[in-house]
Amino acid sequence: MAPPTADSSSSSSSSSSTKTIARVVTYSDPNRPAPVVDPAEDSFIGSLRTKAKNAKIHKAAVDDYLRNWEEDKRNLANTEEATEARRQHSKTYTNHFYDLVTDFYEYGWGRSFHFARMFKDTGFHQNVARHEDYLALKLGLRPGMKVLDCGCGVGGPQREIAKFSGAHVTGINNNEYQVKRCNILAAKTGLSKLCMAVQGDFCNMDFPDNSYDAAYGIEATVHAPHLEDVYGEVFRILKPGSLFAAYEWCVTEKYNDADLAIKKIVHLVEEGNSIAKFYSIPECVQALKNVGFEIIEYKDLAENDDIDADALEPWFNPLIGTYNLFDISQFGRTTTGRTITDTMVWWLELLRIAPAGTGKVSKLLNSAADNLVMAGKEGVFTPMFYFLVRKPEQK
Repeated sequence: MAPPTADSSSSSSSSSSTKTIARVVTYSDPNRPAPVVDPAEDSFIGSLRTKAKNAKIHKAAVDDYLRNWEEDKRNLANTEEATEARRQHSKTYTNHFYDLVTDFYEYGWGRSFHFARMFKDTGFHQNVARHEDYLALKLGLRPGMKVLDCGCGVGGPQREIAKFSGAHVTGINNNEYQVKRCNILAAKTGLSKLCMAVQGDFCNMDFPDNSYDAAYGIEATVHAPHLEDVYGEVFRILKPGSLFAAYEWCVTEKYNDADLAIKKIVHLVEEGNSIAKFYSIPECVQALKNVGFEIIEYKDLAENDDIDADALEPWFNPLIGTYNLFDISQFGRTTTGRTITDTMVWWLELLRIAPAGTGKVSKLLNSAADNLVMAGKEGVFTPMFYFLVRKPEQK
């Protein structure tokens, strides 16, 4: 992995504090039992029933996850030490975060865990698929190519991109539950010959140097402790001359860390999505340069300033919703739909159909959704900073 430079705009610069980390409780025990899950279970309530088989483990996982952000809430003006602690232990608590929320994501959003450019004349899932296919198009994917999906979730984008391009896509994911689910869904859809998922850390991959023809990431590499960690590994495993494209979660130039009202909004987005701290767009670009990539192009696709801007709604619109009577599936993502889900979960937990702590998970995700909308309206955050970069040819 290429080491980061000492450039002052490097994404590592904000974590270089030598202060002693104090009073920060983190979910850092990798040996703690994970919540009971069943990767073959497609039903939301069925998944909650499975987790309820050991409700104590589930509740402990929820409470320990939430402790990672308690220090920031006590002192929002100075979060440097707590942020560094989260970065040190992000692999563990992010892994358990996805044990807690994956069934919620599938139930409320679908199997592609990301936002998209929302064209007005197109349904939600078509917009999501187009967003994925856009990266395949930019990467020039075609049959016979070996492609890496960095942080593949349960494989929604992986399967779409394999169908669109005919390329073989390997997904890497640190979460065992999602990896198993990814492979089960590939088999169910008849795509096992083109799609596979492996469990691993995308900041420390077991793949050989120069072994992939292309790579992409969709709103996943933000979970890396430092962007150079994952970008450097992608650089290493790509063949010379190969391309890497991604959508990154970043704060924009409008974000001001000294504005505590805005910082609180962004902080609640971080807490509700298991992100130690967002990097800015310039820090993201610099991290790519630091590990050796050549920049081809980049753009914040949340800025609807192109010639097709009149055809687009805000990216966060699914969270507030234009409720369409002809597309009932949209309703669950809206503010009202999420409130109904929250109430349902409260009753399921009260009746012990869902395990203790499920209500807290629902409220965490609802808070994240509400604050994503506020961050989007303020223009201080983007979930779709797009970039396309190349590993240089060997000289």
